Amino acid sequence: LSIIEYNLFEKHYFVEPTVTISTSRTEALNQHNLLVCLVTDFYPSQIKVRWFRNDQEETAGVVSTPLIRNGDWTYQILVMLEMTPQQGDVYICRVEHPSLQSPIEVEWRAQSESARSKMLSGVGGFVLGLIFLGLGLFIRHRSQKGLQH
Repeated sequence: LSIIEYNLFEKHYFVEPTVTISTSRTEALNQHNLLVCLVTDFYPSQIKVRWFRNDQEETAGVVSTPLIRNGDWTYQILVMLEMTPQQGDVYICRVEHPSLQSPIEVEWRAQSESARSKMLSGVGGFVLGLIFLGLGLFIRHRSQKGLQH
């Protein structure tokens, strides 16, 4: 959902950008990868997109597409960063645009496969636990209902 603001004094429309980060390959540590910062649905076209690694601006390995018109007066741009993530690295895509009072910062953290698999196992176990809890409560409710009749 885009926010459109009309400034009566300057007679300009502003549409705030949407910012997302993705990787071109699996998120393996110590392997060459490409982080993609996708900035979409913004107006006007003036925009500044920068990459940071551990609070230091990255300029080497940064590649950008030209501005792309969406056909509805808004724009989008891809700004990519070639990198080799190390354990604990924090990457930030920072976007500055006239519609924003402060920059948008989207973060991506490098984590090991074991940390990721532990997190997924934990989430999976939690969901499975909720399913069994719900099933147990349902069976208990039905058995109590049967005793009342």
